[in-house]
Amino acid sequence: MSLGLQRAFRPSSSKTFAFCPNNWTIHAWRSSATNNIRFMSGVGNTLADIDPSRLEVVKNQEPGTPPPSSSLKFGHTFTDHMLTIPWNVISGWGVPRIQPYGPLSLEPSCTVLHYAQTIFEGMKAYRHENGQVTLFRPDMNMKRMNTSAARIALPNFDGVALLETIKELIRIDKSWIPKEPGHSLYVRPAMIGTQRAVGVGPPNEALLFVILSPVGPYYPDGFKPVSLFGTTEYVRAAPGGTGAYKLGVNYAPGILPQKEAAALGYAQNLWLHGPEHYLTEVGTMNLFVVFKKADGVMELVSPPLDGMILPGVTRDSVLALARAHSAGTYRLENLPEKLTVSERPVTMREVKDASMSRSLVELFGAGTAAVISPVDRIGYLGEDVLIPTGPDGMGPISKPIWQELVGRQTGAIPSEWSVVV
Repeated sequence: MSLGLQRAFRPSSSKTFAFCPNNWTIHAWRSSATNNIRFMSGVGNTLADIDPSRLEVVKNQEPGTPPPSSSLKFGHTFTDHMLTIPWNVISGWGVPRIQPYGPLSLEPSCTVLHYAQTIFEGMKAYRHENGQVTLFRPDMNMKRMNTSAARIALPNFDGVALLETIKELIRIDKSWIPKEPGHSLYVRPAMIGTQRAVGVGPPNEALLFVILSPVGPYYPDGFKPVSLFGTTEYVRAAPGGTGAYKLGVNYAPGILPQKEAAALGYAQNLWLHGPEHYLTEVGTMNLFVVFKKADGVMELVSPPLDGMILPGVTRDSVLALARAHSAGTYRLENLPEKLTVSERPVTMREVKDASMSRSLVELFGAGTAAVISPVDRIGYLGEDVLIPTGPDGMGPISKPIWQELVGRQTGAIPSEWSVVV
């Protein structure tokens, strides 16, 4: 199955391009805010972009020893090296540098510390049985990171060039990738505004860095459906806001609602919007609901990308696989033949009514960390809405799709979604 990629050439250069999936909105590489900075400084569009040929490598002289895979806790262990690339408004992107993992040096006036000028991405590198290492659809992460950067006036970059430097970082720390099934190397690119001044505005300096973390399976003992609290007191995002971008500022406000949901006995928040209580996201994951229609057809539904919802890579992959199966162009084993795929609004009233009428088949989250996370109940307005789950915790739609996704990620199923490191 094709990724459906197309090249979007930047007007400032005929040699650099980014991969843009054709079912995502294509955004300009350079934000108007960044272009305004260049115009005001007299620099024009001649700033240097990321150049992998300039990459410098400083090896860690005291490398660590990867811990036993059984002891890994997500996001708590880091490899020997990191990648840093500075940027400034006068000369653009500086020399990429792979160096020992360690603290960053920031002045207390840096804009990131005051105004949350920070973005990040999350993707995984997988070690296949033959020793080959691959990334899963990293072109989509590069595009989304550029889109996020433009939203808060951070500099854009050549995604293909950044990906080449990330690959080299992974190759250097390849020994940290666990060999056990279900394990991987989590890759965290991030960018921060580092202008040394207090004041709200586009920064004149920024830093892009990448760190790596070996991680185990999200469900080491098998799938465990999670419970959700349908919060009506807080909102994650609003129209015209920043919900569709992977910004640090979107995540901290969710911690208090998460604590309150946990105190009530629920694992995550189900973010609702508006007086109709539209479903948007599950914790930090995208959301899917499956309904069974009167004629027996299964409908896989995900809320539309309306500006409030993050365009997740896993979300896009689930939709692409389900649509290919429905169209008959790529069949997934054990996935029902009668399947339709919709991106439409869903309210809690619809979910509750479907649960009571037994037409609700399943509900699950999708994201990089867990891939698929099934849900068994939703606390809503003082009562629990029950969600069906299978004997192994998964449902008839999520399980075959999860098996296909994991197969492609680990190399068991050949796919052009897997990019060799």
